[in-house]
Amino acid sequence: MTTLTTHRVPFRQWETWVALFTPDLPVAGALPLIVLHGGPGMAHNYLKNLAALTETGRTVILYDQLGCGNSSHLPDAPADFWVPQLFVDEFLSLLAHFQIGDFHLLGQSWGGMLGAEIAVRQPSGLASLSICNSPASMGLWADAAADLRERLPRDVQDALTFHEKAGTVTSPAYAAATMAFYERHVCRTTPFPADFEESVAQMEAEPTVYHTMNGPNEFHVIGTLRNWSIVDRLERVTAPTLVVAGEHDEATPATWAPFIANIPEVTSHVFAGASHCSHLEQPEAFRAVIAAHLARHDHHTLV
Repeated sequence: MTTLTTHRVPFRQWETWVALFTPDLPVAGALPLIVLHGGPGMAHNYLKNLAALTETGRTVILYDQLGCGNSSHLPDAPADFWVPQLFVDEFLSLLAHFQIGDFHLLGQSWGGMLGAEIAVRQPSGLASLSICNSPASMGLWADAAADLRERLPRDVQDALTFHEKAGTVTSPAYAAATMAFYERHVCRTTPFPADFEESVAQMEAEPTVYHTMNGPNEFHVIGTLRNWSIVDRLERVTAPTLVVAGEHDEATPATWAPFIANIPEVTSHVFAGASHCSHLEQPEAFRAVIAAHLARHDHHTLV
């Protein structure tokens, strides 16, 4: 059994909404897991099934990053406000608020990028890092997206290109063409899971963070993150790291290869048949891989 409590944590003059899933039978030495959602601006909903990792006897913490979901929204903030350091600072404020010592960190998509940004700063207590479905640079991401687009049907490619050049990316025809990409490379479960739809709906209702940092969709990246890279800083990651992706992921092997090449202690796992939302497509298998990684790096006190 698991107990859920929600909290509104002060961050500067705003608030971060946090959900704590606490096992009723905690296991000694099983460190808490903090989960970072993607987007940026996609909120925690689509990652809720990771709360089932409380079955390993650990607390699981999910939260909505500033600007989305249940946290403070800032639709009038300038574009240069939305930078990775803002979200690193928000994360560190949560650690301080809950007085968290040792912990595991898992990030999915943008969350994995943020997790890497946190890890290169070598925060005290970081026992392990899981980077899930994430690129090491947006240049690599853009190259991968271009390659995957070329494999779409010709009429879909033409629709995407036409509306991007015309500036009509809000048109229904562009949305339909985008969906063809998403069904191949973002989530291959039909229909999309309700948790995924919840995250998409809240982003579309208030798209400030996603549109400012990323762009109108997953593969047309024109936002403030377009030049982001962590490749030349990865040697600073001292925490043991697991990198996971799906076989059909928009985060193709080329996008996450720098994690493998440059993080000193790293392993990887690819989920056959899955795409970007591997945790929704193959939830039990995904959680099993993550649970094994966490257990290897827990500080067990029992013999």
